[in-house]
Amino acid sequence: MKNWLNRLLAEKTDNLLIQLFRYAFVGGAAFLVDYGLLFVLTKYAGFYYLVSASCSFLAGLLVNYFISTVWVFKASSYSKGTEFLLFALVGIVGLGLNDLFIWLFTACFQRYFMLPQLTSVMLSKLVSTVLVYLWNFLGRRFLIFNRKSQTT
Repeated sequence: MKNWLNRLLAEKTDNLLIQLFRYAFVGGAAFLVDYGLLFVLTKYAGFYYLVSASCSFLAGLLVNYFISTVWVFKASSYSKGTEFLLFALVGIVGLGLNDLFIWLFTACFQRYFMLPQLTSVMLSKLVSTVLVYLWNFLGRRFLIFNRKSQTT
């Protein structure tokens, strides 16, 4: 049992299911930063909700990168600078999807359910997170941290 837990939680691995399991926790931590900052920037700082969404997403991206490279994925064959750039590029596509989904769902929630804007934005962020999560994991796993596709 201890060996299995060590493999699941501590050892570096290329196992897709273990990485997906770990990425769920990393994504959860990044989501807390992202969601909390979205709320604070929109409600208390008065930022336009899409500006808040972009800023908070980028903060979550940084959290995600640092924890992912230490705990989820084995080191890539890229330099740290290139690795971060590729990680960020996948994140930028995720940011575009995030903002698109938030914009679409906020408009829908406001129009069809007559919810206040902040409530609509926060609900939209929840839906967006689920949709963008898979893109971010799969994009990073197969484009950056997939040793089979890299040349050294």
